[in-house]
Amino acid sequence: MTRIRRGYIARRRRTKIRLFASSFRGTHSRLTRTITQQKIRALVSAHRDRDRQKRTFRRLWITRINAVIREKWVFYSYSIFIHDLYKSQVLLNRKILGQIAILNKKSLYMISNEIIKHKKK
Repeated sequence: MTRIRRGYIARRRRTKIRLFASSFRGTHSRLTRTITQQKIRALVSAHRDRDRQKRTFRRLWITRINAVIREKWVFYSYSIFIHDLYKSQVLLNRKILGQIAILNKKSLYMISNEIIKHKKK
């Protein structure tokens, strides 16, 4: 009986999966079954960590702003600063404020002074 050659579709699917896992170590880049398992695991981790990354960056920005605000005034906290910022209708988000806190502290002091002046009125 002659040998029947299979189609190319399954092979194309496996090579596509192999290209995804080519940078993995050991068996995770060589055996098809473990490659598929590792691909699922990698995609799950990537999806989960995208949300985690947003959280950690927000925490970083808040920490930076709080550190710079507390340098100048001991009793002026981050939460009061953000509250006053929204009351005075200044449209700066935490990311921008964090960048200002790192790169140019004096401008953040100026912003907070303006907020305090607006608060007293």
